[in-house]
Amino acid sequence: MQKKRTYYVDINGPREGDGSKERPFKHIGDAAKIAEAGDDVLVAPGIYREYVCPKNAGTKDAPICYRSEVPLGAVITGAEELKGWKKYKGNVWTVRVDNAVFGSYNPYTTLVCGDWYFSPILRHTGSIFLNDLAMYEAVSLEECIKAKADPFAWHPEEAVYQWYSEQDGSETVFYANFQGLDPNKEKVELSVRRNVFMPDKNFVNYISVSGFTVCKAATTWAPPAAYQDGMIGPHWAKGWIIEDCEIYGSRCCGISLGKYLDPENDMYFTKRHVKSPTQMERDAVCRGQYHGWTKERVGSHIIRRCHVHHCEQTGIVGRMGGVFSTIEDCHIHHICNSSQLGGAETAGIKLHAAIDVTIRRNHIHDCIMGVWLDWEAQGARVSQNLMHDNQRPDGIKGGPGCMFNTDVFIEVGHGPTLIDNNLLLSKVSVTIPSEGIACVNNLILGSFSLINSGVDSVVNGQREPRYTPYHIRHRTEVAGFMTILHGDDRIYNNIFIQKYKVEDKKKTPADADYTVVGTKAFDIFPTYEEWFAPFAPEGMPDMGALASAHFGHLPVWVEGNAYFNGADVCKHEKKKLVNKKDKVSVELVEKNGKYTLKTNVFTLLKDFKNGILTSDALGLAFEPEQRFENPDGSDIRFDTDYFGNHRGLEAIPGPFADEKSAKGVL
Repeated sequence: MQKKRTYYVDINGPREGDGSKERPFKHIGDAAKIAEAGDDVLVAPGIYREYVCPKNAGTKDAPICYRSEVPLGAVITGAEELKGWKKYKGNVWTVRVDNAVFGSYNPYTTLVCGDWYFSPILRHTGSIFLNDLAMYEAVSLEECIKAKADPFAWHPEEAVYQWYSEQDGSETVFYANFQGLDPNKEKVELSVRRNVFMPDKNFVNYISVSGFTVCKAATTWAPPAAYQDGMIGPHWAKGWIIEDCEIYGSRCCGISLGKYLDPENDMYFTKRHVKSPTQMERDAVCRGQYHGWTKERVGSHIIRRCHVHHCEQTGIVGRMGGVFSTIEDCHIHHICNSSQLGGAETAGIKLHAAIDVTIRRNHIHDCIMGVWLDWEAQGARVSQNLMHDNQRPDGIKGGPGCMFNTDVFIEVGHGPTLIDNNLLLSKVSVTIPSEGIACVNNLILGSFSLINSGVDSVVNGQREPRYTPYHIRHRTEVAGFMTILHGDDRIYNNIFIQKYKVEDKKKTPADADYTVVGTKAFDIFPTYEEWFAPFAPEGMPDMGALASAHFGHLPVWVEGNAYFNGADVCKHEKKKLVNKKDKVSVELVEKNGKYTLKTNVFTLLKDFKNGILTSDALGLAFEPEQRFENPDGSDIRFDTDYFGNHRGLEAIPGPFADEKSAKGVL
């Protein structure tokens, strides 16, 4: 067995160090070339302007561990300082950069574009940062000089700081409007590297990255049926741990758990234009299994206690590569706020094929969406999260090509997908053009949206159903494909409060921006008894005659919920609490970075309780015939709350065991 070694890195070390404590490497990349299973790489505080490309894999019992000696003290950045600015006109300054600095990848000739990118304006993958905040890219020098705030920007006060670039022979010429600041006296940086910490090949397994600041990379757009870029990530591997890191300033994605490069199915629509987008996604799933997409080879990552913010596509992205992973105790915020990029892959967390993924105890806010699980969220669990303000600020309209807003979006999945013990406080709380969803013990201030909608299209006068896969239980192997029938949902023991004013009463639950709170949207689905009746006739069932039932809505179960401030109620629900008399107030209070909930709702619940839910009580998701259970197949008993406190023999609705628990620091 190889002896465990520790390599030391210090940016202030000798010019030619050997990685020893006495003569440390100057660059993390030097250690990354030679570190092997079981080795540690200990990095001293400092700014490391480099791309770290781990060469060797660790093992499950002997990972390779990269650690910042001081938490967040070691900064790995894709940016370089940009000095030598000269006055151009008004508040605009200019500087020229030799393109040799970019090597084979010039972010100022490379555009953000590709499959599922919808914005009519293509911008560059590079960015200029002023005092650690990305400036806005103008499309012309004239626009940069005027520097009017983009009307779609979530933060107009930031949007007046703008830059523009153009090519002049072998140089890139930059212009930037610093609004009266002197860039030679401020911290101004230019992103030059595409990635910060990421292998350039598949299956570099079992790497641990702990305590770093990772920032400012010129990442590319990361759609699902393509190689998925990010500042940091495993690049189609198994068993990574990314913990206690601060990750910010990616042009597109912060952390990527995403898809490998498949030259035959990479940006397929953009390059060839021939296959429908949905078909190439189905191709990607099947081709992935040929290229090693199994439980034994891919996924099972852990992202924990990370601070992920100010990225313009996603905080965490992943297509297939994130299976069996856990994302926990992270703070994710200010994702896709500039509205300069627009497309279908934007959220705080955006995962395709989140098979047996657990997303728990995270604080997610001020994102275009909180969590978006697209296709195959089979066995996924979103639990004990605080989500709020995942919506455009009042008065700001959605940018061209930008998506709608919601806390949780589960798209075209067959379940089982579990949403439990969360505080969902945005205007739209749960968007489910899916089936097989269970919402249990949540506090919900927003609506359900895209109910019985958002799946199929009518093309050439005929319905074009979107068939998506489901899998062998707790595996990646495909068990079948099916369109979304809608329904098969369980809505138990939640608190629904109509907090926000309904601005457009013409909207329906089929709309993404529907804002009426409650469960009446589920009236269109049958009860289980109504649904099953055609399948149990006297005598032998007629297979042909059952076509309408086979392609009809699936049943729903709604029980034990509490409704306030006019939240509406599903007609199927028998045991419920509906309070039409008292006014409920809910306020999320922040003080010194700590959040508490100020509300009178738990007093008004009084003695209303319902039974403790279990995996057996929730039953099987219809298409995959899989229980709402733990990834190892064991039972879930919903007898603990948002804080992990025990609920007792019965449960009040919502995420807290009792009124006292509800007053805790969130």
